[in-house]
Amino acid sequence: MVNFGDRLKALRTEAGLTQAELAEKLHLTKSVVSYYELQERTPSPEILVRIAKIFHVTTNYLLGVDNKKMIDVSDLTEDDLHLLLLTIETLRKKNS
Repeated sequence: MVNFGDRLKALRTEAGLTQAELAEKLHLTKSVVSYYELQERTPSPEILVRIAKIFHVTTNYLLGVDNKKMIDVSDLTEDDLHLLLLTIETLRKKNS
């Protein structure tokens, strides 16, 4: 089972961010981000939501409640969404 610290570190490294860069985005210190990754501290609900927004995932994903990564499509047009759905359908057919 993936813990929050491991998941946070994976998302941070996938995004190419250092602990200091993530800390700046969250208005925290680098040491606090390090504590989160080491499971020595737990973020407040407010910080958890901010982390989810930065990485475009759900808080449930961060907490290990589900393993689905979500894609934020809130700023896409209807045409963009249609194209995205067609692409997803094509990839699923290819992989099945």
